Amino acid sequence: MKSVRIFLGTVILLSLLAIIPARAQGTDSHFFDETRHNVQGAFWSYYQNLENAKSLLGYPITEEFVNRDNILVQYFQRARLELRNGQVRLSPLGSLTYQSGVQLNINNPLACRSYDTGFSVCFAFLEYFDAHGGEEHFGYPISPFEYQNNMIVQYFQNGRLEWHPSNPEGLRVVTGDLGLPYFYVIGEDPARLQPAMPLNAGTKLQVLSLKVRAFPWKAVTYSTDQQVIFVIVQDQTLQPVTGATGEATVRWTT
Repeated sequence: MKSVRIFLGTVILLSLLAIIPARAQGTDSHFFDETRHNVQGAFWSYYQNLENAKSLLGYPITEEFVNRDNILVQYFQRARLELRNGQVRLSPLGSLTYQSGVQLNINNPLACRSYDTGFSVCFAFLEYFDAHGGEEHFGYPISPFEYQNNMIVQYFQNGRLEWHPSNPEGLRVVTGDLGLPYFYVIGEDPARLQPAMPLNAGTKLQVLSLKVRAFPWKAVTYSTDQQVIFVIVQDQTLQPVTGATGEATVRWTT
C-alpha cells in the first residue's frame, strides 16, 4: 500500500484534581501563590496596612534580601520596599527609572493640581492619585503627561501612572510595573526571581492557572509510522505541575 502523508493536529484537554485550599498562615508572614513568594515581618505589616496594596505594589517577585548596599529590600511587581532604621519605605523607582518620552501639553487649571516640581497632576490621574495615597505614597510628579510605549503615562518620585483606555471604566488608570525593570537595570541576581517555598510548612501550594504546550516528535508522518506528542504543563510561575492528566485527540487526512 502506498504510503500517505498524515498531518497531525492535537487538541490537549487538561484536567486537574481538586486543589486543596491553603491553610491559615501565621500573622507575621504570607505566601502569595500568584508568584510563589513570601512576604514577612515588617514588609508584611506594611503590606497589610497599605490600602489597595495589590493595586499599588502588586505581588512579590523576590523574597526579602540584603542588597549590595547592605539594605534589606524586597521587590514587588510595581515597587520595591526597603527597611531603613527600622522603618519601611518605598524606593523612589519613578525617579530611578524615568526616561523622557514624547511630552504632551495637557493642563487645565480647573482639573489639575500644580506642584513645586513644576508639573501638574490632572483629570483621571488626579482622581486615582488622590484615591490611592497621593503624595504620601507616590511622592511628587516629576514629569508631565508623556506618550511612551503606545500609552499615556506620568512619572512620580515613587512610581508611574498609566492610562489604559481599553480597560473597564474605573480601571483605566493603573500603577505601572516598575519593580522588575529596575531589578534588571541595576543587575540584581536573576536567581532571586525563582519561586520559593512557603515559610509556613503547613501551607499547601495552589495551582491558580495553567500554561499548556504540545509538540509533535515529527512534523510529518506516514500511516504506518508512529508519532509521539510531548506535552508540557506549567503553573502560573512556569513551574511543572505534578499530577496533571490530559487527553490528545488526533485528526488526520489521507
